[in-house]
Amino acid sequence: MRSLTALALAGLLALAGCSGGDDRAEHAAHPAPTSVPPAPSSAPPPYDGLPGMPAPLDTADVYAAGRPGMLSDTVKAHLARVYVPNFDSGTVSVVDPATFKVIRTEKVGRGPQHVVPSWDLRTLWVNDNNGNDLVPIDPATGAFGKPVPVDDPYNLYFTPDGRYAVVMAEARRQIVFRDPHTMEVRKTLTVNCAGVNHVDFSPDGRWFIATCEFSGELLKVDVARQEVVAQLKLPGHHPMPQDIKISPDGRTWYVADMQTGGVWLLDGVAFTQPTFMATGDGAHGLYPSRDSKVLYVANRGEGSVSVVDFATRTVVNKWKIPGGGSPDMGGVSADGKVLWLSGRYHREVYALDTGDGHLLAKIPVGGQPHGLCVWPQPGRYSLGHTGILR
Repeated sequence: MRSLTALALAGLLALAGCSGGDDRAEHAAHPAPTSVPPAPSSAPPPYDGLPGMPAPLDTADVYAAGRPGMLSDTVKAHLARVYVPNFDSGTVSVVDPATFKVIRTEKVGRGPQHVVPSWDLRTLWVNDNNGNDLVPIDPATGAFGKPVPVDDPYNLYFTPDGRYAVVMAEARRQIVFRDPHTMEVRKTLTVNCAGVNHVDFSPDGRWFIATCEFSGELLKVDVARQEVVAQLKLPGHHPMPQDIKISPDGRTWYVADMQTGGVWLLDGVAFTQPTFMATGDGAHGLYPSRDSKVLYVANRGEGSVSVVDFATRTVVNKWKIPGGGSPDMGGVSADGKVLWLSGRYHREVYALDTGDGHLLAKIPVGGQPHGLCVWPQPGRYSLGHTGILR
């Protein structure tokens, strides 16, 4: 799959979680505490934004710019589409969200993982991981452009000031800071953990926390210094952290753990041992609602979505996909009414009504659909992944 030694490759395939490969047998949930986690002990971090970063609309809610209808002028004329990267097929399925139909399938390379909005919202980047390139999409026309060579682009983020693209080179154990337009390397940060792949940023943009899937660790990285300033091993039996999202108030970090079957709640400022909340087998993707009230947790191993209340930090609902499935990565529609998720092992995409969780559609796509991107989305700028807009 990647340029690794035979021994390292065997180890990765045995663990493979977010990366390509059928890993369902490895991810049975383990018993975990179900009590309400305590509130973070530290006060909300003071706001002293990263120079060049847009000032927040509301310091009490990092998602305040993502309300329905709050589309920037940059994206108002963009096509309403859902872009689905199919890892096994080496294609991107383009879905019309109005009809729930695939209207186009584009060949993009040898292993696309995610479709990522650029910081300035003008480009969508297909992370062709196995092909070692990024493929640009013009969201105004839907046209796919010429691939840009980038080594091991498993995932892609952008610093809140728009100064750097941040490539998560998972197989290389690197976080690579690049020019956000040309993708030329500016600094390579080698990390002492395995499977570094998902990120979210602090409210002030000065640091981010990254998950290391294969070694069960978290990294805290200073954005200006581009250095790891803290490292934390998650508790439990072989934890496998996946997606990570910050709470609206910036105090709590939610970390999906596919192996343990739920999410860890972490005080990101203190960066001490987190508490656990069970959600379901194979907890994977995390997506806040457009009103900042709940967090949707895709439980890939059991075909369900858990709804977590941000205020009480409890699971208030669970939606099961009729006939089962493997909900993975995705996003929420611009109006907040539909949750879109890829069905990693079922060659399909799910569209769920966020009002009551009922299934609106199962859409056939290619093999191993992964980090789909719903576009356009409200917000002023993108931090990357499948759409972390603020």
